[in-house]
Amino acid sequence: MVFLTQILGYAPKPLRKFLRRGFMDSLRLHVKGGTGGMGLPRYGGKGGSGGDVYVVGKEKYSLPEVSGKCKKHRISAGSGSDSSAKGILGKSGQHAVIDVPSGVTVYDENGILLGEVNKPGDQLIVAKGGLGGCPETGFSGQRGQAHTIILDLKLIADVALVGFPNAGKSTLLRAISYAKPKVAEYPFTTVRPHIGTITYQDLRQITVADLPGLIEGAHMNVGMGHKFLKHVERTKLLLLVADIQGFQLSPRHNYRNCLETIVLLNKELELYKPDLLRRSALLVINKMDTKDADSIYKDIKSTLRQFPDFVSQCHEEIRPEKIIRFSHILPVAIAQKNPEEITNIKTHIRQALDVFEQEKEVSEQEVLKNKLKETLQREMRLHVPALV
Repeated sequence: MVFLTQILGYAPKPLRKFLRRGFMDSLRLHVKGGTGGMGLPRYGGKGGSGGDVYVVGKEKYSLPEVSGKCKKHRISAGSGSDSSAKGILGKSGQHAVIDVPSGVTVYDENGILLGEVNKPGDQLIVAKGGLGGCPETGFSGQRGQAHTIILDLKLIADVALVGFPNAGKSTLLRAISYAKPKVAEYPFTTVRPHIGTITYQDLRQITVADLPGLIEGAHMNVGMGHKFLKHVERTKLLLLVADIQGFQLSPRHNYRNCLETIVLLNKELELYKPDLLRRSALLVINKMDTKDADSIYKDIKSTLRQFPDFVSQCHEEIRPEKIIRFSHILPVAIAQKNPEEITNIKTHIRQALDVFEQEKEVSEQEVLKNKLKETLQREMRLHVPALV
């Protein structure tokens, strides 16, 4: 049968190179702490402790590089040395270090969170070495912790581009940064996240992540669902991109007009993680150079300004409970590469992030003030003399 299909030309085509290569944002590794060395009962000698396995953040690193370095996906720390008459205290085993990119969250095989590595230099023990032989262990070295861990990468960027397929997110990223994501006139041209960097005249840099297009049901892992929604979690600003002409994935799916696509994006973000709707947000209405775009925008402009009122009238199945708040709404035609429009988008992104940082600083100062107040009150209660 295989021979006939090859002769007749019916053999399935191999995957295109960019699909075969894929985007790795999750990796399973088996880690094992070192075994403790044997103690020496005759002299009360203690065996060396087994080495630990660490995960350490490294700049400009990726999970494929981790996978390539750990080819068998098994990492073991060194065993502690035995106690002897020449060395009563055994030497500790050598630690094993796994370099990982910033933004990695580590889980065990049961999905229990072990910790996060958010910046270069962050360290996390993922497997502890066993105790060396001592009186408490009967002078027998203990085995180190051994289990499977999952490295789950969430991209760290300042801005996340969110929208339905073919809304123009990749074209926007190309226009405002030096990134070169694939652009075409069909849905799902972006099959893996891209990060671009906006560089301003004063050399300030802002990173922007272009995520593959969402579809209805993304919160339930439909399409590329959770695989890419999770990357939104570590961004500071949401930049929603909507097609002025609306969107229809295929003839089998419902057509959604521009307003409905915005409501659905709101709904998908809410169902995935409601806290995301508290983020600062901008809305870009793209493809204003298409047929009847100006008249469509004129009809929906006032509705966009009163977005909560429109949402309250939507059908229950698409109506979100929490409504996203847009600081600005920008109608653009990204494909035309108008310098004024591009500069305007970059300016609004910068201003929105400045507001975010200011609010964050105020919030942190309030937290510090409250902690200081609690500490002073506790100290006063301890040192105020009691009345007799």
